[in-house]
Amino acid sequence: MARKKDYMKPRKKLFRREKQLNRSAAGNSLLFALMIICGIFMALPLVMIVNNALKPLDEIYQYPPKIFVRNPSLENFSDLFILMSDSWVPFSRYILNTVIITGFGTAGHIIVASLAAYPMAKHEFPGKNIMFQMVILAMMFSWVVTQIPNYIIISWLGINNTYLALILPACAYSMGLYLMKQFMEQIPDSLLESARLDGASEFKVFSTIMMPNVKPAWLTLAIFQFQSMWGNQGTGFLRSEQLKPLQYALNQITLGGAARAGASAAVQFIIAAIPIAFFLACQSNVLETMATSGMKE
Repeated sequence: MARKKDYMKPRKKLFRREKQLNRSAAGNSLLFALMIICGIFMALPLVMIVNNALKPLDEIYQYPPKIFVRNPSLENFSDLFILMSDSWVPFSRYILNTVIITGFGTAGHIIVASLAAYPMAKHEFPGKNIMFQMVILAMMFSWVVTQIPNYIIISWLGINNTYLALILPACAYSMGLYLMKQFMEQIPDSLLESARLDGASEFKVFSTIMMPNVKPAWLTLAIFQFQSMWGNQGTGFLRSEQLKPLQYALNQITLGGAARAGASAAVQFIIAAIPIAFFLACQSNVLETMATSGMKE
């Protein structure tokens, strides 16, 4: 009878119903208001940078300080141009140095990280796991810890006080290798095998199939690397004034004291505007490729 009663009991459902997201209108309104407040706090520093760059000196020193400018003017930028014109190194030279260091450093890092990540993600070879563990371990160290060893290696190579002193270490950041490997592992192996069966070489598989499908990864990597290279002042490696980047020259202006407050505000705008512009240029491509590159077996 016990077995019969157990048999007669209703069986548990094998499949559970999917939980449906049910939020009230009040909850949606509260979430929307919270997002607006967070967005305002995040945008407030950028708004202040733009307005400070357009403020005359009397508004910069006004107390209590005002967020928005009342009498916008471009005097701060003209003062900055005059200060840079009086420098014994031309302003165009600082710009050229920055373009060379940032451009080659960003491109070199993407190329080296991608070429190193491809065999670690899609090939098997002895010591693969150990090498990847070393890459992860390298991410744990702060740049302060490796600053002295990097300087010793750069000096030993004989490239100190050259562009390569900043470009070469930028190509070896471990973060890029880790990011590219994690993205490349998501690409189906069958897609690569079909290309090999059609007679494609390994480099052609890498350049025409792998790299286009991991475009979100290397675009994101380019954004972070560009920001890092743009903020590099070259201190410790570059001694010649003719090799210094624009960031170094602009920061020297900000140390001029109260007399250069207007020029310093213009400097802060330039320092923030270039990385933001690069991010906005790449953002649409990152979102588009993330939405269209989800490939599964």
